[in-house]
Amino acid sequence: MSISRSEAAFVRQPAPQSPSPRLSRRAVLKTGLGLAGLAGLAGGGIGAYAAAEAAFDLVVTDYRPVPPRWPAGRRLSIAVIADLHAGGPNMGIDRVAQVVDTTNRLGCDLVVLLGDFFATHPFVTARVPHAAWAGELARLKAPLGVHAILGNHDWWYDVAGVRKALADVRIPLMENDAVPLGPPGRRVWLAGLGDQIAYRLGHDKFRGVDDLPGTLARVHSDDPVILLVHEPDIFPEVPDRVALTLAGHTHGGQIRVPGLWPRWVPSRYGARYAYGHVVESDRHLIVSGGLGTSKVPLRLGVPPEIVRVTLG
Repeated sequence: MSISRSEAAFVRQPAPQSPSPRLSRRAVLKTGLGLAGLAGLAGGGIGAYAAAEAAFDLVVTDYRPVPPRWPAGRRLSIAVIADLHAGGPNMGIDRVAQVVDTTNRLGCDLVVLLGDFFATHPFVTARVPHAAWAGELARLKAPLGVHAILGNHDWWYDVAGVRKALADVRIPLMENDAVPLGPPGRRVWLAGLGDQIAYRLGHDKFRGVDDLPGTLARVHSDDPVILLVHEPDIFPEVPDRVALTLAGHTHGGQIRVPGLWPRWVPSRYGARYAYGHVVESDRHLIVSGGLGTSKVPLRLGVPPEIVRVTLG
């Protein structure tokens, strides 16, 4: 099996910055200094930098893949919001609003939300209620709609609350389902997979609610398929019937220190699906670095990002 990773396939652009007036840079830097040791970083200065990167950086990362199963000339743009993890110190409600405003300015045909909507790490300084982050996401606009899947943190900590929050703002939640979008002749199937590690059974033991064959069985035409998954580890099982798989979960490693960062990648494949555009046997996967944080509110070398994918 040949594996190629396209480093030149994306362009990062700084997103307009409008940090919360209630979010103090001094407080964020202090948090970084205090957590530097926990993150395994060399020195408080790096920890402070990592805290600031998580709280204030925001980039738009552009991909233009050319999957074999995508019809030539059929243009589609997709904005991807992954791993929001709403909660202070780095993803307060004003920061969520900035993400929404930036995404809307991209003017994409479709917006997809790849799960993990609220912060669960032990260093949360401000809770963002489900109704608050969902209310901001409800402002997202796209001609083909806004569609969501759940992540493992949603399942582990409050799946009922997340379901209700999305339902209350009428954002459709996809779990082992597929829906056709667009008019005949330009139609695309959007498929959303259930989470692969929804239930924790013990140390490194999980049970998923994912059903890939059942999900793809809901596709009833030859139109191309976009598959939404939270964890990228399902990718070896994805058939070439799927034009493009979009994933989150890894945060790109989150703390990207040379020689150490693969330890931060929550995947049984290590760095193989950690981040970016991955092509295996002509099958295409894009893994977002996400927006929020897990375990510690720090990012280093993987700034918070909104992904924009342009097909055709």
